Amino acid sequence: MNTDQLLAHFAQVADTPDAIPRLRQFILDLAVRGKLVPQDPNDEPAAELLKRISKEKARLVREGRMRKPKANPKLIGTPFELPQSWQWVAIGDIFLYDAGTKQKPESLNQALWLLELEDVEKDTGQLLARVKAFERKSKSTKSEFSVGDILYGKLRPYLNKVIVADEPGYSTTEIVALRPYLPICSQYCALALRRPDFVAYVTRLGQGTKMPRLRTDDAVIAPFPLPPLAEQHRIVAKVDELMALCDRLEATQEERETTRTRLATASLARLNAPDLDQATFRQHATFALDNLAPLTTRPEQVKALRQTILDLAVRGKLVPQDPNDEPASELLKRIKKEKARLVKAKKIRKPKKLPIIDEIPYPIPHLWFWTRIREITSDRGQCKPEAAFTYIDVATIDKENGTIVDPKVIQADEAPSRARKIVCKGDVIYSCVRPYLLNVAIVSEGFDPKPIASTAFAVLNGYGLVLSQYLWIVLRSPFMIACVEKDMRGQAYPAINDADFSILPFPLPPLAEQHRIVAKVNELMGLCDRLEASLATGNDTKQRLLDALLHEALEPDVNRLELVG
Repeated sequence: MNTDQLLAHFAQVADTPDAIPRLRQFILDLAVRGKLVPQDPNDEPAAELLKRISKEKARLVREGRMRKPKANPKLIGTPFELPQSWQWVAIGDIFLYDAGTKQKPESLNQALWLLELEDVEKDTGQLLARVKAFERKSKSTKSEFSVGDILYGKLRPYLNKVIVADEPGYSTTEIVALRPYLPICSQYCALALRRPDFVAYVTRLGQGTKMPRLRTDDAVIAPFPLPPLAEQHRIVAKVDELMALCDRLEATQEERETTRTRLATASLARLNAPDLDQATFRQHATFALDNLAPLTTRPEQVKALRQTILDLAVRGKLVPQDPNDEPASELLKRIKKEKARLVKAKKIRKPKKLPIIDEIPYPIPHLWFWTRIREITSDRGQCKPEAAFTYIDVATIDKENGTIVDPKVIQADEAPSRARKIVCKGDVIYSCVRPYLLNVAIVSEGFDPKPIASTAFAVLNGYGLVLSQYLWIVLRSPFMIACVEKDMRGQAYPAINDADFSILPFPLPPLAEQHRIVAKVNELMGLCDRLEASLATGNDTKQRLLDALLHEALEPDVNRLELVG
């Protein structure tokens, strides 16, 4: 398959998350392998160009304009095969590496350009800002560069920051100037330094712990694919053409995704609009559900949909109300009677009196009731482990689906100090610490030995009159997340304390409606699961197709590069 065929098929995989960046890398790979433009038998071979460069180096040495270079190790292996008219060379054979004269800050010409790594866009070599020396007021030594120098960022975090100087100036010493001994196509040299195998070479050999960098000794022996001079110019023209195509593909992709995101966001926002009458809400809901697949193309959009479902659920907009349901106010009376019975039986402590809600957070259906979270739930208290137990910590909760995953069995004498909270089957446990918000789970049966939870959790038992699954829905809803975030205290690990947690406002529906809400949420979350699975499958298929297209077009040689001194 040739390059044109690849680009013809590219539309099929353009939605793959990394398709455009990989296409850009592929173009560079083709360019430096001699597969992007045809060779011209009339071109002067690179071997002749290399001879002329050698003569020029010898002349500069004779005239005392440069030191005699050290003998460079010979390349006994090469990263891949090159066309017959090309030549593998070491960087030190054709460039004066780190050519810039070092200048102290006080000697800088303040009117000249001063380049820092932050000024160059990674991968593209685009100049983001051109700043004069007087604007930076530098206090460190700088490297001077000339027009035509290839400026290369040698720090590992900034690899692929390569630019050709179009005017003289200075740079940070972490940018090295590669100065060709003879005029060659600097733009080709710049793109060749961004090629994938060279980035891998520098990454592998980078020295240093905090900020690894390419050593000069490793740089001058690095392999460089040298084409005939005329072909260098043809390659640059073709790369510019194809990179412009990538820019257009990227812009089209961004525009399409922006439109989809706008439509999806607008659809979900209409569902969350306050004071919608039921007929209008049903119309918006039907549109949103009917268009989930075409509007939802990224995992984060499915995540936003899940949050919308939970938001609708706690606002009484997800399922219809039934006038025959027992009102939540009556349910609250039954909860109070059950609490009184448990206090009398000495199974729970007498709860503190909580303040009434004098300002409702948002309107709810007339059969619902605003209350405080500890009016309808209780904690089971704490204990010190006396035997082996199953420890449930905040990190053992799967944040995405709210399940307890791989809790550890711990012996009593090895118990962490936080292992204190008593939990039973059906309890809801809620992490009150910010890094683990949304770590909410329902304790299931099957723990052997009995479970004990971390004191980082709030434990919620709904007296058998508030469904655990409905508590789970409310605790993960955007409304409750906002309430908890507002009341968090602390710096390193912000958390909501028991007193603030106990008075969180809670939208209580009739018990029958809780069942309907839970069933509907489960149904819609299942739909989200299938949507995510289809996105993953589609992306996986596109990824495999992209891999196949690139592999077939490139047919990379796996020969290993070996260097000797």
